Amino acid sequence: MADSTMLSHSRRESPTPRSSGRRHFQRYWQLYIMMFLPLCHFLLFKYAPLIGNVLAYRRYRPAMGPYGTEWVGLAYFERFMQDPAFWRAFNNTIILSFGNILINFPIPIIFALLLNEVRSKRFRKFVQTISYMPRFISTVVVIAILSELLSPSTGLFNRVLGQLFGMDPIYFTNEPQFFRPIYILTDTWQFTGWTAIIYLAAITGVNRELFEAADIDGANRFQKIIYVTIPSIMSTIMVMLILNVGSLLSLGFEKVLLLYTPSNAMVSDIIDTLVYRTGLANQNYSYATAIGLFSGVVGIILVSTTNWLSKKMSGESIY
Repeated sequence: MADSTMLSHSRRESPTPRSSGRRHFQRYWQLYIMMFLPLCHFLLFKYAPLIGNVLAYRRYRPAMGPYGTEWVGLAYFERFMQDPAFWRAFNNTIILSFGNILINFPIPIIFALLLNEVRSKRFRKFVQTISYMPRFISTVVVIAILSELLSPSTGLFNRVLGQLFGMDPIYFTNEPQFFRPIYILTDTWQFTGWTAIIYLAAITGVNRELFEAADIDGANRFQKIIYVTIPSIMSTIMVMLILNVGSLLSLGFEKVLLLYTPSNAMVSDIIDTLVYRTGLANQNYSYATAIGLFSGVVGIILVSTTNWLSKKMSGESIY
């Protein structure tokens, strides 16, 4: 009898999921309020626009509803699959993205490793501040500065080439062979310091005892970087690689558009500019939506595949 009484009493005292959730919310309500605005941002600007993807399967006509007038199935997908302009933009996007990853993915890692080896804290902070400041410069301003430096008449580069080597002025921004190097190098200048902050934070979290053990074993600086630092931050490196591969088809639209000229169109026309030109300039919204949806699906496949390979090979993944 006493045992049953105690059991029923304990049941009454045990918190229900609803009451425990209410207490949790009352305790951390400030954090939930802080999370409310970012949640609204994602719902309004990331998830709500997904409804518009229905235009990829419906024919849009102005002033006849925002979601099209009739179903056309996969007609727009079949159309861009047979469009040479799409495949040219697709190839340009792949080449530019892979080149950007091959060059600009390892550079911030190397920069962070080298900066971590600097003994002077004051100098290290100075270099770090100078390196990530270009991240806050507008892309329009960056291209304006670049145009002045590469100008065939007054640009610094052409003046140096003319005075030192006697070369004729080169129209860097118009020549197709210079478009990809210019795009990649401006990304290097803009984002190396900013991306290195992530790796520096990961390096800061490495257990100091590992370095002490390496010192006892007689390891030099380079050996400690190879056998201690890099393996310790490998999870961060793999996550960043997955995110970079996921955005393979989503290049910097503004920079490409600002560097775009009829002379370099054969190499500078990418999927984003094709969608912009098709959707906004030519007002073919359904066709542009189909191209954009295809790009998004390819991005999901790339993220999932890279995540699976990373988990299989290194045991690190984002989900």
